[in-house]
Amino acid sequence: MREVLAQAAFQLFLERGFERTTVDDIVARAGVGRRSFFRYFPSKEDVVFPDHERCLAEMTEFLAAVDDGDPVGAVCDAARIVLRMYAADPEFSVQRYRLTREVPGLRTYELSVVRRYEQTLAGHLRGRFGADGDGELRAEVIAASVVAAHNNGLRLWLRSGGAGDPEAAVDHALDLVRDVWERPAEPSPALEKQLDGQLEKPVPAGGVTAGSGDNEVIVMVAAKGTPMWRVVQQIEAAVGES
Repeated sequence: MREVLAQAAFQLFLERGFERTTVDDIVARAGVGRRSFFRYFPSKEDVVFPDHERCLAEMTEFLAAVDDGDPVGAVCDAARIVLRMYAADPEFSVQRYRLTREVPGLRTYELSVVRRYEQTLAGHLRGRFGADGDGELRAEVIAASVVAAHNNGLRLWLRSGGAGDPEAAVDHALDLVRDVWERPAEPSPALEKQLDGQLEKPVPAGGVTAGSGDNEVIVMVAAKGTPMWRVVQQIEAAVGES
């Protein structure tokens, strides 16, 4: 019934336009009552996106069962579930894309749907990275990157009228995301310069005497990410001074 209603709606949208089509028009074309329509779709806008609830549920189920070893790869694979949904019916997907470009209200609705996907991906990543410190920020940024990459490749395919393989462009875009976010985090040049400046100053090195002479213990504090050679240099300097 969802498919029947969606097909009837799109036939009317193409014939009359979205704004000039009513719910009564849709149910009349589908041969059902208004109650049947609202049993499946809360509004006329929802009938334009009949498959996103199912797709979102499938994505959530996939992420719940995925291995924790590669969180960035997992959310990239989850995004491909959305791509496969679009690719399963190219004609419908292209018609919907063109319709959303023409109707501002549908574009706004589509953005709210995309945001739900992004929140689902970010929620999964927060569970892996933690919600403290940079964990939440990292989750939000990676999720946004995955959605942007997926949508970039998907729109290239939709603009072409659904020609060719939609996975090629999306895979390329998602590979860029993985290249960036699966590398170990490195300090920026500005941060490295700042750390070097801090380490050129006298390092707070306090002696904690556990005895005297050779039994003296020296504790040194260094900023995280400090090059090992500089740490050794500071230790040698502290030992020499003692």
